[in-house]
Amino acid sequence: MDTPTEPTTRQLDLEVVVPVYNEQAALRASIETLHAYLHGQFDGSWLVTIADNASTDATLEVATRLAGELDRIRVIHLDEKGRGRALRRAWGESSARVVAYVDVDLSTDLRGLPPLIAPLLSGHSDLAIGTRLAASSRVTRGGTREFVSRSYNFLLRRTMGADFTDAQCGFKAMRSEVAARLVPLVEDDGWFFDTELLILAERSGMRIHEVPVDWVDDPDSSVDLVTTARDDLRGMWRLTRGLVSGRIPVDRVYEELGRRPFAAPRPPSFLGQLVRFAVVGAASTAAYALLYLLFSSVMTGFLANFLALLITAVANTAANRRFTFGVRGRSRAALHQFQGLIVFALAWLITTGFLFELQAINPEATATEELVVLTFANLLATALRFVLFRAWVFRDEHGSAEAIVPRIQTAQVAQDQQASQPAQSLQPLQKESAS
Repeated sequence: MDTPTEPTTRQLDLEVVVPVYNEQAALRASIETLHAYLHGQFDGSWLVTIADNASTDATLEVATRLAGELDRIRVIHLDEKGRGRALRRAWGESSARVVAYVDVDLSTDLRGLPPLIAPLLSGHSDLAIGTRLAASSRVTRGGTREFVSRSYNFLLRRTMGADFTDAQCGFKAMRSEVAARLVPLVEDDGWFFDTELLILAERSGMRIHEVPVDWVDDPDSSVDLVTTARDDLRGMWRLTRGLVSGRIPVDRVYEELGRRPFAAPRPPSFLGQLVRFAVVGAASTAAYALLYLLFSSVMTGFLANFLALLITAVANTAANRRFTFGVRGRSRAALHQFQGLIVFALAWLITTGFLFELQAINPEATATEELVVLTFANLLATALRFVLFRAWVFRDEHGSAEAIVPRIQTAQVAQDQQASQPAQSLQPLQKESAS
């Protein structure tokens, strides 16, 4: 059911969605706090939407009473659970310039809301997120949740190339036209919705603004960490496959909404590529040697070789992509890592073959002797990696000048047209605080 809202003659500036499930005890206090804050501190037009996710307690009744008592409050009800499902429904129905959501427990200090919204209303950024992991953020929470959060975001940065720092803070906003294009591509309906949305936004060339927040953990949170972690890992695997296969059309979204560069990067010369690759290769070989010595003390040489190669291969591909071949941005980054793993498999076959040969000749070979042989084999594999990177993985990343120039000219024309339009006046976002 949807409750009626006050009619408006112009587009709303902001709609804040509060997804809820069985929150009858906390809902009234949270909504009254949010409502009072917006009335007192936000001068633009706004609306608060309570999105009830199939609650089985009196949450819907409490929400309906609040909508009747307070202005600019509406309620929507969903028959199925899922934060992502609630946001997809609420944001899809919104007519506001900016759509946002906050967690019902208001763990994030609402004073972070104006700096979250400002760059979106000005057009500077496309999405904005609160981050609990910035140096200037002030966070109070238990050690377990802190460890899980930091580990998850570290994993996103290392495996999926994410640049944002905090995927799961319940304090996000985006421009409505960006939401209309990106949200339908998000498949998850639960907690992974946030991560998937941000990954797709980055791969589509969106600008993500991060706001350090003050955040206090809700001790009564009903989030199941084990189930959430399992679902997040499954979501990462599904999303990676979708990006690598091209099933998710982020390139098309980039063409429609992405922020294009002002100039095309100049690809390094062959000699420059060779020198840079040698530097990266030397660092990778040294890292491989250290990892192999570390792993071989607790496992077999074959397994130690595999793990050391795998870890350095992921880092090697990322470093060569950026420094050796001058490829920037997130477009096709997952595909490049996938191709890099194929190159890694070939390198592993070479080094494993040398290790088999050594053990056939000298079954009592020490770890140092194994390392010498494997280092030589790894150098051969590095040469093969350069050839395959240049001839296959990054072959088409720079293209011809004829292909690049039209894209730059198109972007420049769009920029000139935008600059010729009269700037829209922006309303103040926050009144002077008396504090």
